[in-house]
This record gives sequence, C-alpha cells and structure tokens, in this order.
Amino acid sequence: MDLKLDVLAVGAHPDDVELGCGATLAKEISLGKKVGILDLTRGELGTRGSAEIRDQEAKNAATILGVEIRENLAFSDGFFSNDKAHQLEIIKIIRKYKPNIVLCNAFDDRHIDHSKGSKVVSDACFLSGLVKIETHLNGDIQDAWRPKQVYHYIQWKNLEPDFVVDVSGFVETKLSAVKAYSSQFYDPNSKEPSSPISSKNFLDSIVYRAQDLGRLIGTSHAEGFNTERYVAVENLDKLI
Repeated sequence: MDLKLDVLAVGAHPDDVELGCGATLAKEISLGKKVGILDLTRGELGTRGSAEIRDQEAKNAATILGVEIRENLAFSDGFFSNDKAHQLEIIKIIRKYKPNIVLCNAFDDRHIDHSKGSKVVSDACFLSGLVKIETHLNGDIQDAWRPKQVYHYIQWKNLEPDFVVDVSGFVETKLSAVKAYSSQFYDPNSKEPSSPISSKNFLDSIVYRAQDLGRLIGTSHAEGFNTERYVAVENLDKLI
C-alpha cells in the first residue's frame, strides 16, 4: 500500500518549497503530519551550480525538514507547459500519495516557472478527482483522488496573503534547509556568477519577511499563503 500523505508541497524547482513554506512544513511534521515534496524540474537552468548538485542538495534539505518522501518529475526547466502530458504526470503523484492538502507555487512571481507551476499543479489537483481519467502505477489502475485544499505559498513578490501560519520556533529549521542549497545562495567565497537569489540581502530576507508577517499577527514569525477559495474556520475560537 502506498504511503498516504497529509501534505504534499510542490515546487517548480528544488528549493522553491523550502523558501516558500519550509517553516510551515517543519511545523506540520512536528505535529505528527506526514509530509512529502514534489519537484517539477531539476533546476538545470539555474545560474549557479548544476542539476546534479541540486539533486544532492534537495536530498539534504529533505532530511533536514524530515519529510517522508521527495520525488522529482524532471520536467524541462523553463520550458514545461500546462498541458495534458504534464498534468497526467502530476496526477499520478497525487493519486499515489493521496494528500489532503497540496501546497504549490505562487500565483504570480518573477520567475515564469513559478506561475506555470502554480497553474499546472492546481489544474492537476482538480483533474485527479475525475474518475474517467485513467492513470496507472506499477501496472495497476489508480483510484481518483482530489486534495481537499490547494494553497499557494508566496515567493519573490510580496503578494498579499489570504491567510498566514504562525511558524514561531521553526524558522531556523527552514533556514537550515534553505542553506542546504549551498550552490544557490549567499557565499562570499563563491566564484560562481551572481544571481538575484545569491545576495546576502536575499538570504537575510528569509528571516525578516517571516518576522514582518509575524509582527502583523502578534507572533515572532509567520508564512503567508494564497487560496483559490474562501478560507473557512470551524468557529471564532479557531482564530489566533
């Protein structure tokens, strides 16, 4: 029987998930939730490092976060499309792990793959629930499965969140997972070309952006998310 996940976090590139919702994942894992990560590409077009380096860095980051599984669909970095072929590959993963919640890329962002990843994953989550779409795993027909919720983490652009998660106490874990991608981020001794994410300011922003969201809700740190439908609460006591 396949592993059933509570949360599946999906990123267009290795490190998207860590940057966008790493602290939230660490918190969910601490609460006993089963969490997995799916990377759509290997990040082979990244300015620094290589796909092979990113593969190992992604494994290291997954270990730091403590996720159950991490898979990579090896879509073409920069050139994957929101079409049937790509949707079906994502549907197979959704049906394999049956997550209740899917976290995916931002609605709109600086990197074109982020908005593409956002849409293709969201569409696949819907299509995965249609019984007339047939997919196979290890020769067996997969059961239809539609996640209960699809949320979009915030990335480069400071989009206005629809809700925020208190991640106080988990930002250090997130930062450690991000730093596992040592080829990508700030290193004063690196001989690699500079990139928008290789500056010290960008690395520092991981903490100060979480601090600012935390300030706005009265906690030390928070991460923001967008949703495609109204956020519902069980009752007023469930609000922070």
